[in-house]
Amino acid sequence: MPGKVYLIGAGPGAQDLITVRGARLLAQADIVLHDALVTPEMLELCPQAEKIPVGKRSGQRSVAQQVINQQLVAAAQRAGLVVRLKGGDPMLFGRADEELRALEQAGIDADIVPGITTALAAAAASKQPLTKRGVARSVAFFTSSTAPEHADHDAIPETDTLIQYMGGREAIATAERLLAHGHAPDKPVVVIENVSRADQRIHRIDIARLTQGLGTPHGPVLVMIGEAMRPRPHQPLNTESSGPIAAQLRA
Repeated sequence: MPGKVYLIGAGPGAQDLITVRGARLLAQADIVLHDALVTPEMLELCPQAEKIPVGKRSGQRSVAQQVINQQLVAAAQRAGLVVRLKGGDPMLFGRADEELRALEQAGIDADIVPGITTALAAAAASKQPLTKRGVARSVAFFTSSTAPEHADHDAIPETDTLIQYMGGREAIATAERLLAHGHAPDKPVVVIENVSRADQRIHRIDIARLTQGLGTPHGPVLVMIGEAMRPRPHQPLNTESSGPIAAQLRA
């Protein structure tokens, strides 16, 4: 009989932001197939497991999703407990649908263990709620990274607070589209690189400045846009003044 597969959300990066359930299953796993964004510290939670990197990074050579699906099925056919460890939450921009389809077709049982998605960790790190009474009561998560057949799809939703995942190179187009649709140039933007990690960087700009780009980030970037991102009058901003993005923004 094949083993059981758990799709586990590792959270945004910091080891102690994985759920207790996720950490417990990692400590029991025979095989762990992990994303590129999973930190070495997170993998310390499964010293007993065979670890297989199957990371997908934008702009870099990476493992094709079909190959990952095949590896996942093969792992379950030779081990009792297999973990597919994903950054953030498996069910949000995690390609969980494709992997679940492959497992179901092979008759392999799978469960999901949710993780803290990056947007919530970013809101906590910047001390900036995504909703605010009288200002923002809707939030949308989106990404410009789509399948090739949907490359021309305008994915920017109408909402009070807009969260762009994988927003490094695509942030310019987002800002330009928002301005073209009548958004104010001074609408606040919070840019966060490497959320929850030791090299985390937070920078506050506006849509007009966002049209000039974010330089070359050295890690995953989340862009949060909307009036809810406007700092409170006495809020300590805790903005890092160093790091790749901050250096580019000061230039």
